[in-house]
Amino acid sequence: MGDRGRYLYAVCRGLDPSALTGVPAVGQEPLEIVEVLDLQGVVSTVDLDEFGEDGLRSNLEKLDWVEQTARRHDAVVQACGHHAPTAPMRMTTIYLDDGSVRRQLELWYDALVEALNRVARRQEWSVKVYANTSARQRAPEAEPAVTSGAAYLRQKKTAAEERRTAEARAMAAAEEVDRALGGLAVATRHLRAQDPRLSGVEETMLLNGAYLVDEHAAPEFTAQVAALVAGHPEVSIACGGPWPPYSFATVEEQ
Repeated sequence: MGDRGRYLYAVCRGLDPSALTGVPAVGQEPLEIVEVLDLQGVVSTVDLDEFGEDGLRSNLEKLDWVEQTARRHDAVVQACGHHAPTAPMRMTTIYLDDGSVRRQLELWYDALVEALNRVARRQEWSVKVYANTSARQRAPEAEPAVTSGAAYLRQKKTAAEERRTAEARAMAAAEEVDRALGGLAVATRHLRAQDPRLSGVEETMLLNGAYLVDEHAAPEFTAQVAALVAGHPEVSIACGGPWPPYSFATVEEQ
């Protein structure tokens, strides 16, 4: 093993360290706590041959390595989030030693406190809305015979108009979903539409929303999602969560 560094997963407030017992870390070393005033950085030791600048440049091109690291990182953040207000860090946030971690937490202290206050006793829910192509497909029926060029053009125009109408209805439905759920959320973020190769869904993604919801309001939120699914067959609605507040507790860019 070469030089060693510290992998920072999250920053918490009021976390009982025993909550991390048995939670697997990235690498082989156990999870530990670095304290700065009332904040707790959750860290583990990693090999800089693997997690240093050169190692990461190579490893981030290996899908298996990225997937395994992401799963371990998320498992730690999930464990923290279940027991205390948590500000997740981005995957592979690496420092040379505990002193470097402390200095960064001191630099971010005010922003971290603000973020932790914002997400305390709240959860993130993900809602994605897709255009439902199957809902736009006609029932099988005999197409009228095309007897002239003019009839063919009329048929093409009609199909194009039907497609535009269906697309407009789907977009209006996605906007209604966002308004309805946003009304139940403390905060909302609109994320970039996912590549179909990542989402596994071929239909166009019309909404990729993240919603910060009070824990006590979760049943009302999920009931509203169910009502929207039933009321909008022209789109497909996928809801995931609750998750740690990745979209609402980041501080690196502040």
